[in-house]
Amino acid sequence: MSDAVSGAGASSGTASDPVAAETVLGPLGIARVMAALPHRYPMLLVDRVEEMVIDRRIAAIKAVTINEGFFQGHFPGRPIMPGVLIVEALAQAAGILAVESLGLAGSGKLVYFMAIDGAKFRKPVEPGVLLRLEASFVQKRASVCKFAGVAKIEGQVVAEANFTAMIADPPKPA
Repeated sequence: MSDAVSGAGASSGTASDPVAAETVLGPLGIARVMAALPHRYPMLLVDRVEEMVIDRRIAAIKAVTINEGFFQGHFPGRPIMPGVLIVEALAQAAGILAVESLGLAGSGKLVYFMAIDGAKFRKPVEPGVLLRLEASFVQKRASVCKFAGVAKIEGQVVAEANFTAMIADPPKPA
């Protein structure tokens, strides 16, 4: 997988379109994901970015495997990914979009949850699937962003949520 820019500057509209060009990135491997997010195993829930349109949207992948620690207890005999972790995975994908769109990669800034609204879980997520994480900006400001997120398996929606995040400095050591 390449971390190269593909389609940068590709035209997305007409001459009258005020946003005549978009920066499209992808695919981005785990090294680029880890550069954008502070999360690490077992809480890193994004494995790669399929496509990211800066200032607009992201599509990322979480490979859901039976080796995930949460499957030991959720649920024995019927492993299902907890809904809160699906929402966390969506938020991490959105965090990558925010960090890259706001030019914060390597700045040490963190993206914190502020609110989750309208979370809906449509189908269980079981081991052995690729969970597609799609998130887009609803509102983007320097310190607070709102997103719409949808998780899919093979094109079918399994979960969705709207969420708000704050961009801030990490806490100071005590």
